[in-house]
Order: sequence, then structure tokens, then C-alpha cells
Amino acid sequence: MIVNIEPIFEGIPFPDFDPIAVSLFGFLHIRWYALAYLGGFLGGWAYGAWLTSSFPEGRRPNKDDIGDILPWIAVGVILGGRLGYVLFYNFDYYLSNPLHIPFIWEGGMSFHGGLVGVILSVIFYARSQKIPLLQISDVVAAVVPIGLFLGRMSNFINGELFGRITAEPWGVIFPYGGPYPRHPSQIYEALSEGLILFLVLFVLMRWGKAWKKPGFVTGVFFAFYGFCRFMIEFVREPDPQLGLFGEYFSMGQMLSLPMMVFGVGLILYSLIGRNRQSRQND
Repeated sequence: MIVNIEPIFEGIPFPDFDPIAVSLFGFLHIRWYALAYLGGFLGGWAYGAWLTSSFPEGRRPNKDDIGDILPWIAVGVILGGRLGYVLFYNFDYYLSNPLHIPFIWEGGMSFHGGLVGVILSVIFYARSQKIPLLQISDVVAAVVPIGLFLGRMSNFINGELFGRITAEPWGVIFPYGGPYPRHPSQIYEALSEGLILFLVLFVLMRWGKAWKKPGFVTGVFFAFYGFCRFMIEFVREPDPQLGLFGEYFSMGQMLSLPMMVFGVGLILYSLIGRNRQSRQND
């Protein structure tokens, strides 16, 4: 409990980060969080184009598809992320204040909601361009960790979405988290759901040639992210307006469980489907 933590470790003071990256003309402020979104979209576009350049000639998707689908994904992330936050995390407030729903500058975005928006965008694009859905979803899944890494790092810079109180020597005293050291859960997520997941999918796409098994990379993304998010939520401070379900599980964990199940199912589907196709070709 708190009485046992203070004498053990005083915590690492939070760095003096300014959440505003650039100020122009004295009134136009560009925040790190906005740059994280921009970097995620542009970095994802460049990386996706590079990945598809190694595909056999004539195979879809290609680098043109990556550029064409980017605006749809951007809309899906922003609309889905905002609506997901409204529905999953603060429904009562926005039910009473519906005019505040578009005010994204006030904060409040949900990864799981943004994920739904991306899924719908990918489905729409794949059908309109007659591209196999799982082929293009694998490329999109491979680039998403770039945005996740940048987004979680910007959460840390903003001093938000921090973890629970801890006695670990790397505990950080966040400016809005009280006087006690807390888990830097944003860093945990940036490393696991961002950097490590990116490297895993990179290896699968480049050397494992997972693109030959449509749906495999998408399944790994869902299962890996869901598992990491589920485990890290145990040390992340619950949303104050929601608390915990059954005194144990957070909203993030409840939303991550179906991700893990779906991801494992998609992995099995891609492997079984590939094996069946191989036997038919033999």
C-alpha cells in the first residue's frame, strides 16, 4: 500500500517536457500528440510502400494501394478512435454533452475504436479495388506499430495514461499522478506494442515471407497486441470514470480479450488455408 512505498523509493522526477512541440505566430500550437499521428501516417505510408516493393510483380497490394488507402485509414483512425472513446470510456458524459463529441482537442481517443475504424476502411478499400482483403490487411497490420510507438511516447510526454503506484526503482513521479512513483506504462506499451511488435512483424514479412499466408500477419498483430495490452493493464491506472470490472479487469482488458481470440483464430485459419491450397496444388 502507499505507506510501504514512500520509504522504499522516492521515484524518478518526471522530465520537464513541454506537450507543445511548436508554437507559431503566438497562437498556433502544434502538440507532440498531433505530430505522433502525422508521423504514424507518413511513416506507415513509407514503410508500407517499401514492404510491398518486395512483393512479386503483379501481386496486389502494391505501393500505389498503400498511398490510396492512407486517407481512408486516417479517417478511420480519427473517427473510430473518438467514437470508441465516447462509447467505451465516457458514455455518460457525452450523453449529457453531445456537442462535445467532435472536440477531439480536449483529449479522448480509444485505440480499440480506432482499430474498428481501420478495419472498416480496409474492408471498404479492398472491396472497391477488388483486392484480397487479408493480403492488404497484412500490410496495414505490419505498419500500425509505428503509430502505436509514437502515440504512446507522446502519451508519456504529456504525462497522461500513467501506471499504478509502484516501489520499482524505475517508477516515475508524474505531474498529475500525485506524489508517489508510478509505472511508466506508456513506455511499456511503446516498447511492447510498438517496437517489439514492429520487429516481429518485420521479420515475418521480410524473411518469414508471411505475406504468402494471407491473414497470418494480421492474426499475429491482433494476438500480440491484445496479449501485451491485457498484461500491461494490470499496472496501468484504471480510468477514474470506469474503475475496474469485478475489481480486477479494466475496460482495456475487456476489449483486448476478443482481439486475442480473433488473432489466434485468424492465425490458424491462414495456416490451415495455406496447407489446403498446397495439397490441392500437389
